[in-house]
Amino acid sequence: MRALVTGGAGFIGSHVVDRFLREGYEVRIVDYLDRRVHPQGLPNYVRREAEFLEGSVTDRRTWEHALNEVDVVSHQAAYQDYMLDFSKFLMVNAVSTALLFEVLVERRWRPRKIIIASSQAVYGEGQYECKRHGFSLAGSRTREQLQRADWEVRCAECHEPCQPRLLNEAYPNPYNQYAVSKLAGEQMGLGLGKLHHIPTVALRYSITQGPRQSLFNQYSGILRIFSARALAGEPLIIYEDGKQTRDFVHVDDVVDANFHVLRDERANGEAFNVGSERRTTVLEYAELIAHKLGAQVRRLIPGQYRLGDNRHSVSSTAKLTKLGWSPRCGLSQVLDDFLGWIYDIGGIPANIPDAYHEMSSRGVIQRGA
Repeated sequence: MRALVTGGAGFIGSHVVDRFLREGYEVRIVDYLDRRVHPQGLPNYVRREAEFLEGSVTDRRTWEHALNEVDVVSHQAAYQDYMLDFSKFLMVNAVSTALLFEVLVERRWRPRKIIIASSQAVYGEGQYECKRHGFSLAGSRTREQLQRADWEVRCAECHEPCQPRLLNEAYPNPYNQYAVSKLAGEQMGLGLGKLHHIPTVALRYSITQGPRQSLFNQYSGILRIFSARALAGEPLIIYEDGKQTRDFVHVDDVVDANFHVLRDERANGEAFNVGSERRTTVLEYAELIAHKLGAQVRRLIPGQYRLGDNRHSVSSTAKLTKLGWSPRCGLSQVLDDFLGWIYDIGGIPANIPDAYHEMSSRGVIQRGA
């Protein structure tokens, strides 16, 4: 059995590669080695037993080479940041999936399964409950509301604050470029998979964390950014009021979910959330980072917000749990495993470009009242 893992030199992809090798697969990796993420080239954690192809998933010839004699495709490659190159999101996250199926159908290749990495971002501002008017899919908060530092999602009818619900797979509602591109990619894959009888599954990851998160990509997530600033004695910059909630999941649980749906035919043709179902505020996250590092860490809350951010995102995992999967690792273990890896490799590199100032200069970060 041979598995193809796109983005296999990246954070989640490299862990998927390791698991395939442990399971006895031959593994082929395709990765562009974007210099913002991999400035030193191929990371040393990428297993040398795997065949490596440097190339882009937006290139047809790369797919033609990579898909030859492959039994399983794990399409983990993705593009994400907070900047304004909107077209690149669709090229990498959606057009690449179309190319994948285009080559398979043209060559009459039929892998046993395709797993597409999607994102919790497809839910947009999320799913809410108003005490008076019931369930709603929230529209994005307006700039006028955010500039008043009015952070919570409000009912469109009575304008009272609403309560967030766990995100259900039935209600995607994307509005920013990343979210739209991820939903387009998964719908492309699920639809073409059904049409051409190629078993396909989409997994909507919550915020995935753990060892091997890019230390160089200035747009990487809260774990790398907060850890780097805390270790350097710098304040943690918190957007809005810090009471927005997120859902953090360990990379090991995400890998387990991939292999669970790989083996279960009931998953074919479906999209599943992969998360923890635990609500954590950004303030709570900052406190836990400080506790783990044993440091006095200042929190700076300047009343700013990022365009396109949502207020609350915590996914229901009931659909995947019915197939027997459940998360095993809590947030404390996520931080322990990441910080242990940092210490093992000699710390977070110095002089990483600061995304905060670049986002501010381009208008991605705005100030509330």
